[in-house]
Amino acid sequence: MIGKKKVYFKSFLEQSVDLHVAITSLKSQLKHDERFVIVTDFKTLLATDTKTSENLETPIKELYKHYDFFLPWAGIEKTEHKSENPADVKAAVKMAKLFDEIKADNPELINCDEEKRHDLNTFLTRLLFCFFAECTGIFEQKQFTNALDSETQKDGSDLHIFFERLYEVLDTKTFERKNLPEWLNAFPYVNGKLFTKKIVVPHFTFRSRNAIIAGGELDWSAINPDILGSMFQAVISAGQRSDLGQHYTSVPNIMKVIEPLFLNNLRKEFELAKEYKQKHKSDKKLDEMQMVA
Repeated sequence: MIGKKKVYFKSFLEQSVDLHVAITSLKSQLKHDERFVIVTDFKTLLATDTKTSENLETPIKELYKHYDFFLPWAGIEKTEHKSENPADVKAAVKMAKLFDEIKADNPELINCDEEKRHDLNTFLTRLLFCFFAECTGIFEQKQFTNALDSETQKDGSDLHIFFERLYEVLDTKTFERKNLPEWLNAFPYVNGKLFTKKIVVPHFTFRSRNAIIAGGELDWSAINPDILGSMFQAVISAGQRSDLGQHYTSVPNIMKVIEPLFLNNLRKEFELAKEYKQKHKSDKKLDEMQMVA
């Protein structure tokens, strides 16, 4: 039995049939994007969700226990809980430690006003951009971290000046730059006004400088951008958080919230749009064949 877009079902009276072989064979025969492939010998039932690649094997008598496997038939998508990415956790930990160091170097930021907090958040945003940029091809590989390491004092005393100069260069088109050292001019222009606003850059010490360099040693291309919002919470007082508790929200927990709110519906709309495009492509081919005929 075939239900277009819904199910490819086949039953076997012969007890000798290997259901695993049978379901593998049926999956290779799909022609109408059936969501579920199901086989049974009336004692055991095997099913595959072709969208999520989840599998079900259960005695027929216990099928009722697995009703949630077939919820998509009722238009209710199952939430996929992705496993934690160790790189995400490691990045969040390093950023939290960095901001602890920055606040230790700048005690006025512990209970600062809204403007200073905004500057601190902007600094965080720009720093994260630079980390991602040098790992994803926007900058040269390790261009930012190497420049910071080689062009600033080890005690961190001139690091705020480094950032101020870098921000100005990143916000200046290449043909408008004049009299810059080669290492600084090598950075590309970044549009989008991320580096336009003048902010008060915090001061640094040996420890906070080393914390930034340690952050640059991570492979940021392997880190999920979904956690960036969570990293902003790292500016909360260390006394108000425990370990990763308040400032790190994992991707699985983020998805638990946003999938039922709107993401599942967006995925449905995307699938419908693909079907619409495919249908009209077929109609166009049919029209062309009719014109030739």
